[in-house]
Parts: sequence; structure tokens; C-alpha cells
Amino acid sequence: MPNSTSDPRPPVDRTQPIRPIDQPARLDALERAVRERTDLVPVVALVLGSGLGGLADDLTDVVSIPFADLPGWPPATAPGHAGRLLLGRLSGVPAVVLQGRMHMYEGNHPGLVIQPVLLFKRLGARVVILTNAAGGLNPDWGPGTLMVINDHLNLTGQNPLLGANADSIGSRFPDLTDAWSKRLRARLHAAGAAEGVPLHEGVYVGLTGPNYETPAEVRLYRSFGGDAVGMSTVLECIAARWAGLEVAGVSIITNAGAGYTGEPLTEEEVLVAAAAIGPNLARVLRRFVGELEA
Repeated sequence: MPNSTSDPRPPVDRTQPIRPIDQPARLDALERAVRERTDLVPVVALVLGSGLGGLADDLTDVVSIPFADLPGWPPATAPGHAGRLLLGRLSGVPAVVLQGRMHMYEGNHPGLVIQPVLLFKRLGARVVILTNAAGGLNPDWGPGTLMVINDHLNLTGQNPLLGANADSIGSRFPDLTDAWSKRLRARLHAAGAAEGVPLHEGVYVGLTGPNYETPAEVRLYRSFGGDAVGMSTVLECIAARWAGLEVAGVSIITNAGAGYTGEPLTEEEVLVAAAAIGPNLARVLRRFVGELEA
């Protein structure tokens, strides 16, 4: 296996800068590695965030590839992230699933963080669904709320498209007016209604982490119009739109933002809450994917 004691290749350098123009060659290698395992062409792609990896169990005819078996990808280290690329069928629809993701707080360069969504497009996917566990900024929503993302604020201070562009992937200046597809949002709400699972809509605020926010920061992000805050997703959305993927997203609100309850925030709280509400989101996503081509 790559990066094992018998593998002559050095460990992956998570911090190595990856410019947009560097991505095509890296995607060539990733695509070859996947195609050595399967010829499935996905219609839809899903990124499963913290505590949401169980949806992967619903895949049939699945091929599982650990991150460390893919060229240039380090193993996942984030809690609740298995770190596997899965290809199979979800609700009968060809799908590629990222069971876990790469975060900047792990030391990953933004160009590495976005490679999975670029690979989705290279493999043939047209739609990507990004999920995450997030803190609540909207005081009207308690833990366990499911929020369809209708817009985002990129407050990471990073952009994965800096540097010479790869015109073969996308435009130098991608438009984000409809970054979070209205069409897909409507379909998510329809799937939620059919499953009896309430879905709200709101704005996701993306930060780097790994620390949780201060109460003052929570108040600031709320004043900006944010409804949920987390440590992922925004760079993936930017890259997906750059590559021409249609994007939808859902956040599981796992906890109230710092200062709302006076209680400290812990990763255990996040994982427990995500695991509790995850099955409801899984039902919605199964129906959403099954009806995607209807």
C-alpha cells in the first residue's frame, strides 16, 4: 500500500502548494488509479462530513479506495472521517462518495482540499452534494436542525483558484451567483417533505478551524447574515463551480454557537449530535439521489 513501510515513495506533503494549473496532471494520475479499480461512471457525487459516513453503507456494488491508496492524497485524520473514496450505486444511481474529507486545519493546502470534487467531475459526475456538521448561528435553530445551504461566506482567507488557471477545467473568473443550485435546493426540500424531515435554508460561514469560535465571533458572523458555521465546504463549492458541477449542500446543526448556552464546545458533542440526526439526512439524500434523473 502507498506510504507503508515497504513503499519507496515518500509520505505525502500536505503543505505543498497546488496551483490550478497543476491540477490536470494530478487529476490524470488520480483518474488512472480509480480506473484500475472500476469503470463506473458516476452521475452524482457526495461528500459525507463528520458523523455522516454511515450513508456509505447504503451503496451497492461498491468499490472502496482508501485515501492513502490514491496518488498525492494523505490519510484522513479528522474525527468521524473514514478517509475513503467509494464508487457504487446509491438508490440505483451510479455514485461516487467521499467518506470523510480533507480539511485545511489538518495542514492540507487548499489545492489538495479541493482535489476530490475536481476528481468527481473528471470521473463523470454532474452533481455534487456537500454535507457537514456545523455550529448554529441562528438562535431560532436548535441542535439537530438540518439546513440546506443557499449561500456561503468564505472567511477562510484562502482561495484554491489563486495562481495560473487551468482553462481545461474552468474559467479564470467563475461566477458564484448561483453557487448553490436553486434547482437542487428545491429537490432537497421535496425529498425532505416526502420523508417527513423538516429542512431549513440558510447561509454557511466557512472558517479554517480547528478552534471553535469565540462568542464575539459568533455574534459577528450572525450580524453578517450567517446561519451556520464550520470548517469545510466553501472551498469545495468554489472548486466545484469552477469545474462546472451543479452544487447542493446540507449542514447538520450539531450545537448552538459559542455564547448561546454558556457551555463549552467539544468534538464529542458534534459527533454525537451528527450521529443522532444523520439517519434523517440519509433518508432525504437517498430519496433525493433516487429521483435526481426523474
